[in-house]
Amino acid sequence: MQQRRVRVTARPVFAAAAPWIFVLLWSTGFIGARFGLPYIEPFTFLLIRFLIAAGLLAAISLAIRAPWPRPRQLGHIAVVGLLLHAGYLGGVFFAIDNGMSAGVSSLIVSLQPILTAVIAQLALREPVAGRQWLGLLLGFAGAGMVLAEKLLAPGSGGVAITGATLAAALIALLSTTAGTLYQKRHGGSMPLTTGTCVQYLAAALVMLAGSFFFEQRAITWAPQLFFALGWLVFVLSLGAILLLMTLIRISSAARVTSLFYLVPPATALEAFLVFGERFGPMAIGGLALASLGVALVVAPTS
Repeated sequence: MQQRRVRVTARPVFAAAAPWIFVLLWSTGFIGARFGLPYIEPFTFLLIRFLIAAGLLAAISLAIRAPWPRPRQLGHIAVVGLLLHAGYLGGVFFAIDNGMSAGVSSLIVSLQPILTAVIAQLALREPVAGRQWLGLLLGFAGAGMVLAEKLLAPGSGGVAITGATLAAALIALLSTTAGTLYQKRHGGSMPLTTGTCVQYLAAALVMLAGSFFFEQRAITWAPQLFFALGWLVFVLSLGAILLLMTLIRISSAARVTSLFYLVPPATALEAFLVFGERFGPMAIGGLALASLGVALVVAPTS
């Protein structure tokens, strides 16, 4: 009886803590990209990252004897991998590597919750309450305040927004939106570790083609690159992605994607702590507003 009570109480604790843990982990991806991209090209970087992550997940799956996806599931899993990993990360890394600031790229991608909420209501018939719509708008406004201060602050540097970088960021936005919705609709029964392994292998094929057609595949094996690669593989590609797949499975698409509103403010805070970037009063207010917005969306409806 006591063991059963522990299991019952553990799930609400996990459900309450998991979204905030996910935001913390996911936001560090932009910091990791900034550390690594000066030493390697973006598609080559992601190719190595996906292959290492897939190999580790395969080893973990064999060790715990996890079931592998059935043949009829492989197509759906590969589509999610192409959208959620190749399209999203490929677009973001390309944009940052070609001069767009991490703040601007994260702001563009933070439009995802509104786009997802609209599509989810139409395609998945998920109800979005008025309170949740208000939360989505507050979250967008808060993220915008943080990034507006970053862009307007004296000495912040120029922001390179070209047709190519803007297109890459928009591809990332559309890809992560479509990938989240597709996973919600077709990936509910996907084995977690083995299915994610297949996703990375599918994404690696796209990055392989991108690295051969568009890059020189030059790598400078500096300590910063090793650190960035290790962080992005273990913390993001394993920890954050597995957590995201779990959140998509147990919650609505609109609630899950609302968490991305906290990524730009969290990234700005991390950039301040790690790189000494400014974080003034407007950014602090934006962080509080975004937190309130996410709380309105993820709080259970009565």
